[in-house]
Amino acid sequence: MNEVELILEEGERWWGGAADDGLRMPFGERPFVRDLGVAGLDESGAVAPSNQSSPLLVSTHGRVIWSDRPFLFAFEGVGAGLLRVSGRDLVVVQGGGTLREAYLSAARRFFPPAGRAPARELFTGPQYNTWIEFPYTPTQEAVLRFARDLLAAGMPPGVLMIDDSWSPDYGTWRFDGARFPDPAAMIRQLHDWGFSVMLWVVPFVSPDSAAFRELEGKGLLVRGRDGDTAIRRWWNGFSALLDVTNPAAVAWMTDQLDALMAETGVDGFKFDGGDVRDYRADDLTAAPAEPVDLCEAWARVGLRYPFNEYRASWRMGGQPLGQRLQDKPPLWGPAGIGSLIPEVLAQGMIGYPYGCPDMIGGGEIVAMGTHGTTDQEFFVRYAQIAALSPMMQFSVSPARVLDDVHLAAVREALAVRASLLPLILDLVDVAAATGEPVVRPMAYHAGGQADVTDQFFLGPDLVVAPVVEKGATERTVVIPAGRWRADDGDVVEGPTTVRVRCDLARIPRFERLTEA
Repeated sequence: MNEVELILEEGERWWGGAADDGLRMPFGERPFVRDLGVAGLDESGAVAPSNQSSPLLVSTHGRVIWSDRPFLFAFEGVGAGLLRVSGRDLVVVQGGGTLREAYLSAARRFFPPAGRAPARELFTGPQYNTWIEFPYTPTQEAVLRFARDLLAAGMPPGVLMIDDSWSPDYGTWRFDGARFPDPAAMIRQLHDWGFSVMLWVVPFVSPDSAAFRELEGKGLLVRGRDGDTAIRRWWNGFSALLDVTNPAAVAWMTDQLDALMAETGVDGFKFDGGDVRDYRADDLTAAPAEPVDLCEAWARVGLRYPFNEYRASWRMGGQPLGQRLQDKPPLWGPAGIGSLIPEVLAQGMIGYPYGCPDMIGGGEIVAMGTHGTTDQEFFVRYAQIAALSPMMQFSVSPARVLDDVHLAAVREALAVRASLLPLILDLVDVAAATGEPVVRPMAYHAGGQADVTDQFFLGPDLVVAPVVEKGATERTVVIPAGRWRADDGDVVEGPTTVRVRCDLARIPRFERLTEA
C-alpha cells in the first residue's frame, strides 16, 4: 500500500473513478472521497448497485493517476486543493497538457482499445427492452405484440431485449416452454420484422434447482469464508453465485448461451448483475479475487458476444462492451434526468465510450410502478438526450403513453439521430481504434469549460445542449472559441454564452464552421 499526495494546480479539474459519481465531476473544487474497492451507498445509506468504474483519474492539466488495483482517493482542504490517493502500485504520470492528451495517453498505456466495437445494430437502431412494459411476465405472445405495436406506431425496428423471467430459473438458461412454446419461431418473426434479439442473464443460480445441484457438485459456485456455498440476497431474492474466476464455470455458462444462439437464433445477451456489492472480500473462489475482480470477470464473459449490454463493470476500459447507466427513476433534477449527461460523460472518461443513458422515461422499476401517469414532457426530453448518446433504449412503449404532439417530438429526436448517425458511427469507429469517448466533456476540446456539464461535445465539432429543466422554453449554451452554426441556422462567434429557444421538439446543437 502506498500513498500519493498532489497539490492541485490553479483551475485544475479531474474526472475518473466511478460513472455514478458523474454529478460530482469534475473533481477539484469541493471535498470528495471515493473508495473504488467497495460498493458505495445510496442516499438512504443502503449499499448501492454498481455502475461502471475504473482505477483512473485524469486532469485538465494533463495529469494521470492509474493502478491495476482499486484505490481510495480524496479531494481535501479549502477549495479541495489537495488530492490524496491510497492504494497499491499507484502510477502518476504527466500525459500531456490537456484533458484530451491525458486521457489518450492513459488509454494507450493502461487500457489499450480492443480495435472493435459492440455490434453495429446496438447503435444504428433504437434498443427496446421489455422490462417496464411487462416486468417478470414476458411471454412469446407479449413480446411479439410489443414489437408489432412499436412498428405500428411508426417506431423503427432495432434491438429487442427480452428481460427477466424468460427462463424457468436463474442459471437454467433455456426458454420457459410454458411462456415461450416456440422461441425459434418467435425470433425468426422478429428478425423478419427487422429486430435483433437479446436475452437477459445474470451470474446467479436459483437454490434447489437442478443447475444449482450440478454446479455445487462440481465446485463451480462462490463459497463464503466458512466454506459453504454462499447464498446472497439480490433484488430478486436469494441465489447462489457462479464462480466466474473458474474457467469451468464460465464454460458452463457460455455453453448454455451458445446453445441458445444455435437453437433459437437469438443474437446476444444483456449481462445484468455482477455488482461489487454481491461479493465479499473473504469469499472463496477458484482464483484469488476481490469483489472488483469478480465484477471484472463477469464483464469478460460478454466479450464473446458482439450483442451485449452491461450495467456493472470494473477495469474494462477500451473493451467492446455496451454500458448502460444504473436504472433511473422518472424524476426531474439530479436524481433523475439531471444525472444523465454527467454520468454518460463520466463513462467515457473512465474508458467506456459505448454508453447508454438507461431506459427512456426511467428504468427503475419500483419508482416507475409508483409514479403514476407518465410526464410526457419528461419522456421527450429524456429521449432527446438519449438520441444523441452513443446508444438509446426504450422500455416504456412511446405510443402507449404519449399523445400525438409528444410522440411527434420523440419521432423528431429519432430523425435528428438518423441525420447524425454517420457521425455517431464514425465516432464509434474512432473509439474502437483509439479509446476516445463518443460523448465528451466540454473541457475535452475547450479549455476553461470544465465546469459546464449539462452540454457536451459529440466528437470535436458538434456541441449538443439538450434540455433538462421542466417547462423550459429557453436554455443557456456555452459556445467555445470559433464560428458555430446552430441547428436553426444562426451563426455564433465564440467564445460566448447564448440563450436559445428550446421548444418541445428541439435539441439545441452547434456545428463548428471551418474557414473556406
